[in-house]
Amino acid sequence: MTKRRFILLALLIGVLAFLAAGCGGDDNEASGTGATTGEGAAANVSGNISVLAVWTGAEGQNFQAVLDGFTEKYPDVKVTYKSAKEPATVLSTAVEGGNPPDIAALPQPGFMTDFAQRGALKPITFATDAIKEGFSQSWLDLGTVDGTLYGLFFKGANKSTIWYNVHAFDDAGVKPAANWDDFLAAGDTLAQSGVTPYSIGAADGWTLTDLFENIYLRSAGPEKYDQLTKHEIPWTDPSVTEALTQMGKLVQSDMIAGGTSSALQTDFPTSVTQVYAVPPKAAQVLEGDFVGGVITSETKAQPETDFNVFAFPEINDSGPVVMGGGDVMVMFKDNPAAQALISYLATPEAAEIWAAKGGFSSPNKNVDPNVYPDPITKKTATDLANADVFRFDMSDLMPGAFGSDALFTLLQDFVKNPNDVQAIQKKLETAAASAFKSS
Repeated sequence: MTKRRFILLALLIGVLAFLAAGCGGDDNEASGTGATTGEGAAANVSGNISVLAVWTGAEGQNFQAVLDGFTEKYPDVKVTYKSAKEPATVLSTAVEGGNPPDIAALPQPGFMTDFAQRGALKPITFATDAIKEGFSQSWLDLGTVDGTLYGLFFKGANKSTIWYNVHAFDDAGVKPAANWDDFLAAGDTLAQSGVTPYSIGAADGWTLTDLFENIYLRSAGPEKYDQLTKHEIPWTDPSVTEALTQMGKLVQSDMIAGGTSSALQTDFPTSVTQVYAVPPKAAQVLEGDFVGGVITSETKAQPETDFNVFAFPEINDSGPVVMGGGDVMVMFKDNPAAQALISYLATPEAAEIWAAKGGFSSPNKNVDPNVYPDPITKKTATDLANADVFRFDMSDLMPGAFGSDALFTLLQDFVKNPNDVQAIQKKLETAAASAFKSS
């Protein structure tokens, strides 16, 4: 599993198929007088609009159910949905050809910023009040470019989760920890009980960036996190020293499943399944809400009985903060039908359709938690929506040469020698400075 998939053949096929079918209708195809979601306004909105997103298979079907909910409210609007493996690339081609879809979902806010600064997006300021009503300021800020609101985050991902083997915890007499000191102490107790505390899939470098980002957001705070993301402070900053020092306590060879060499050859799925082997090779894995899908599909472990989840612990009274990802809805064509769909997607009603089907977390804090199909998803999703502070995955916001290349490999080097913090900081700063200068 990789953080970004660049499959050239599939991408080429997707681009050609998308352009052949046409991304969207003419701006004149959608008509009406407004974008409110009231029943009276629905009668005044009509037309054909197109939507592009990455979701296929079960996810595509679930999103189609959301769109069906919209067309029930707006029967005179026809919505055509298409999927693309790499939507940003497909959309760039469509924009250059003058025929983008009306609405698209982008997997990273950086793509939204790029399209907005190119003048390809339309503001969604008409939905500002609805978004403020349902979303924290962090999500509103993420959807804003140069002071203008362009994006609505419809689907989120909570990467601030720790998944544990219930039996290993019970046998050691430890419980999920709420703060960092207790978390480290629990790790020591687990080790003394005979089970390795942590499972790390270090062969996939993105698991290490996720771990660092969770620690850094809590130890340094959101302001420093934003500054480091933009390289406004160097990687030699003392705040990075502290975060790497804390990370080093987790990746000591005797604390990770199989030791250092094994961890560096362990991919993400294996880092999950080995926690639920019999006997377990580790007691817990530190990764996002998508771990649950690997557990249920690849092991026989049962929720709550065999596996459970808790929030990444607070550091220095950091409070309920979450690091993660999300898909942002943007509008390429401004017409009443497109505005109506954006407004609808901002409602808890729209999110609840997909939430009830599973495999979905909404950043909308007004979504009824009881619609989630199981207690574990309910917890991870509500933690995401109710977080005082949310920050997007740092590496996804950086130039690719650093965020998805050098940062991966250098953190893997750090795992090999977690006690030499300053040496890896200097290498990180050299690589970051070069990547940001070239971007």
